[in-house]
Amino acid sequence: MGISAIMGIAVSGMQAQPTRLSATANNVANALTPGYDRTVTTFSTRPTGGVSASVSTSGEDTLPDSSNVDLASEMLDAIGAELSFKANASVFETGADMWDVLMSIKRD
Repeated sequence: MGISAIMGIAVSGMQAQPTRLSATANNVANALTPGYDRTVTTFSTRPTGGVSASVSTSGEDTLPDSSNVDLASEMLDAIGAELSFKANASVFETGADMWDVLMSIKRD
């Protein structure tokens, strides 16, 4: 696997995290909406490498006078999205640094 492929996988991971964070923000905003069914983010691998994110409702039961949103798990999802984005950004930066080294070797 080449450096550019690894960087592409990292980019797909970074692109998936805003979808996850958006779903989490939507859940927090609707936590007090009666009958609201929380949304969940599902990640799937791409055949060419990387991930894609999709959002759907959880399908869990809700009470008519409340939602099924747990604010603690939503905060954990938000923190998880942040950490995942940072990890993928770090991989991308490392790949960019490796390209710089290879280009400086080629010039010399």
